[in-house]
Amino acid sequence: MANLWLLSCFALVGAAFGCGVPAIPPMLSGLSRIVNGEDAVPGSWPWQVSLQDDTGFHFCGGSLISEDWVVTAAHCGVKTSHLVVAGEFDQGSDAEDIQVLKIAKVFKNPKYNTITTNNDITLLKLATPARFSQTVSAVCLPDEADDFAAGTLCATTGWGLTKYSNENTPDKLQQAALPLLSNDKCKKFWGNKITDAMVCAGASGVSSCMGDSGGPLVCQKGAAWTLVGIVSWGSGICSTSTPAVYARVTELMPWVRQILANN
Repeated sequence: MANLWLLSCFALVGAAFGCGVPAIPPMLSGLSRIVNGEDAVPGSWPWQVSLQDDTGFHFCGGSLISEDWVVTAAHCGVKTSHLVVAGEFDQGSDAEDIQVLKIAKVFKNPKYNTITTNNDITLLKLATPARFSQTVSAVCLPDEADDFAAGTLCATTGWGLTKYSNENTPDKLQQAALPLLSNDKCKKFWGNKITDAMVCAGASGVSSCMGDSGGPLVCQKGAAWTLVGIVSWGSGICSTSTPAVYARVTELMPWVRQILANN
């Protein structure tokens, strides 16, 4: 037992001080079939947040990048009257130790284009910091120069629809493993809608869907999970044979660093 206890202590230290290392390790069944996803291990994606209105309705996802900041998609239309819920796994449960956090400021990328969905990123400054714990911690941000190669197996998470025709989103956080595509290959599906500020993933029997918007696409860099994409847009029927499109975080990092430094 002593060895196990030590291991869990190290995991907690990783969560407390390092980004991208969950205290509770995620378990991904390779290219599992959030359309054709699977329930996540509770607490294993500790940066995932739910953006909710004052009735508790989940409308978008987001990712904690520090105790004070959340990144989401510009198209989510977040306002300061909305709430950030951290530490949640089962939205149908009242027994979870969740943190409901108010938003002090919303920074939408001024280059965001509503017609093309280009530069689809918003930063949220929290009114009170999130309390980092075993189930709440930050994802790592990439460096501008990071190259996440086509074919890299990454992960996306969210409470989005598990089938586009479903009326309700799932209660439990869904996860899926999916490969990155090159922009050239992605253009074979989407043509010139794909810009340098976008990255594609999927077309592999799995897809993000409505309600996943703003949530993370994360890839491993060393031992840590790094935010490579923000769920942005895709097939209107969440087709699992068509790649979903994410805002490319490496391309947007200069703006992110500027906002964080000035606020």
